[in-house]
Amino acid sequence: MVDLLVTYLEMTEPPSGGGFAAPEPGAAVMRETLGVADYVSLCRAVGEPVQWDQRLRMPLGDLERLLASPSTHIHVLRVDGEVAGLCEFTGVGQPVVELAHFGVVPALQGRKLGPYLLDRALRAVWSHEPERVWLHTDTHDHPGARSVYGRAGFKAYAQRMETFPD
Repeated sequence: MVDLLVTYLEMTEPPSGGGFAAPEPGAAVMRETLGVADYVSLCRAVGEPVQWDQRLRMPLGDLERLLASPSTHIHVLRVDGEVAGLCEFTGVGQPVVELAHFGVVPALQGRKLGPYLLDRALRAVWSHEPERVWLHTDTHDHPGARSVYGRAGFKAYAQRMETFPD
């Protein structure tokens, strides 16, 4: 077991101003429907360095149902057609939406692709008019995650130590 400092953040209004322009040619964000194998591959590519494993430990049937749910939206960042990141939301169409996963593959980090992905995906989710979008981040996440969330409009509302399987 490992203790992690978990910070909970929320947005209660959509992003303001114009959307972010693509930080480089060939970068695009689209909502996609992924099969289990493609989803797992993308989760591993983005999340392995920060120990994403929740979805990887799910029973196959549960993961299939999650991916098929109309309230699960996965926005994929592609650069020149290659998968480069994801932004996964659950609860879309309901008053409260969770940003469950967000990240860019390590080889492409530091190129402003993360803020671009997050901005595009959040604007799409806010078009469904939720009351609130929330997320949690912890000490295993990328060191720049909190600042990206803050610039996107998220504000911290709780913080606590939690214990997770190692």
